[in-house]
This record gives sequence, structure tokens and C-alpha cells, in this order.
Amino acid sequence: MSKELREQLVQVIDWDHAHIRFDDAVKDFPAELRGKRPEGGPHSPWELLEHLRITLWDIVEFTRDEKHVSPEWPSGYWPKSAEPPTDKAWDEAIAQYKKDLKTLAEITADESIDLYSKIPHGSGQTVLREILLSIDHNAYHVGQLMLVRKTLGA
Repeated sequence: MSKELREQLVQVIDWDHAHIRFDDAVKDFPAELRGKRPEGGPHSPWELLEHLRITLWDIVEFTRDEKHVSPEWPSGYWPKSAEPPTDKAWDEAIAQYKKDLKTLAEITADESIDLYSKIPHGSGQTVLREILLSIDHNAYHVGQLMLVRKTLGA
């Protein structure tokens, strides 16, 4: 894989060319709205943030750790409550998501990793597939988070 393609993938992991960036979706999010579901909406901002965090963490760990055990599907990928337990939990979820996003970018940029190789402990997945899955999943749910934010008036 060319260095240029790796560089492009790293940029796409968290760019704002085609969609909003994660940081913009969570910046100064009012605490009183974090656990609110918009009328008719299925998810609160907290539920979306936690889903993003859990899923990205799972993909990154699956990609790099053969001993990683994924959460139960689908319940393990969503928080139990619509509301964050504390303001600190909200901040920690953001920090963990950003840490895992950075790790994903590092995996992508690491030329010693063959992005086309199958993950030995997987069932046919490649590293590239996991990168693309993350990009797609994150773009979808960050967009949802921004829509919920605007719908709630934040």
C-alpha cells in the first residue's frame, strides 16, 4: 500500500471535508441536554457518544489484540441509561474516543502493518476493512450526534 494512500486514510479518520468532526459535535455540549432524547428520537447524546466510544474501542482492540473479547451484540455496544452517570463520565468518554481515534490513525500510518492482511484471530477481516468500518461507523453516528444536538437546541 502506498504511503500516499495511508496518509489519505489517516486524514479521513477524523476530517471535516465531507462531514462534521467529532470535536465539533461534542464541543461545549450543555450538560442538561446530554441525557435527553429528542421527541421521537431513539437516542440521547450520551447514548450516541457511548456507542461511538465502545464501538471504536472494540474495533481498535480487535485489530491489535488477539486476546480481546468483544462486547455482546448489540446490548454491549450501548449504555444502559440515556443519561451519563456523571459529567466526568461524559468527559472520559470523549477522551477515550479521541485516544482510540489516535491509535487507529497510528495503526493506519504504520508501514510495518500490512493493511490487506487478514487479522489472524478474526474470521476473514483485514486491517483495512476495520479502518474503513471505523470511518464509516464514526461518520454516521457523529452525524446523528450533531443532528440530535441541533434538534435539542444546543
